[in-house]
Amino acid sequence: MAVADPQHVPLRAPARRTLLGEAASALEMTRLGRRAITLARQPRGRGEPVRLFPGFSAGDASTAALRGYLGRLGYDARGWGLGRNTGDVPALLERATAAVAHDAQDLGQRLHLIGWSLGGVIAREVARDRPDLVEQVITFGSPIVGGPRYTALAHLYAAERIAAIEAGIRDRSATPIGVPVTAIHSRRDGIVGWRACIDHVTPGVENVEVRSTHIGMGIDPDVWEIIAQRLPAARAR
Repeated sequence: MAVADPQHVPLRAPARRTLLGEAASALEMTRLGRRAITLARQPRGRGEPVRLFPGFSAGDASTAALRGYLGRLGYDARGWGLGRNTGDVPALLERATAAVAHDAQDLGQRLHLIGWSLGGVIAREVARDRPDLVEQVITFGSPIVGGPRYTALAHLYAAERIAAIEAGIRDRSATPIGVPVTAIHSRRDGIVGWRACIDHVTPGVENVEVRSTHIGMGIDPDVWEIIAQRLPAARAR
């Protein structure tokens, strides 16, 4: 693991060879097994609520392994409960904000939000709009800039649509996220260009690099360890 250089670098979609490397995602499970003892020794939670947001076209099943791990550490780890991530960010943002608000009111405390890929984008925007509901945000493989432009899915969007999404992102970025943010990226990411996952805007953001594939991030032991260490850090603050 290494902290990313915050200096601006050219943005681009993942190279084809990197996309092909996603086929090795299953190997992350082997690494996970080898790190089981280290992961089990991470700081314990105290029942703090954590809501996990899945990536594009995925649902809560995709975050089940990570939720199970966080549950064993002592956190109240929850799926986002909104079904499949359809990619309709405005509609999902409204529903996700309402769900987080409900949990925060019901539990009497702010939530930790963890988002994978597009799920991280939505988690960030919930925190931007309602920092009173959110303790912190942790993202991995999330396109912080450019929307779909610097992803392997860019070809699915018309140029005008991508331009409109980018303009919307720039407008919203004018309002800083008022809670701690950790943004995890990987140069092996074959779905989202790694440079687009680095946050150059949020005050105090921590950009952290791992060596996982995009699809493998949900079971990558480095990602799990980073999350396990950042969750109790909020308690100290």
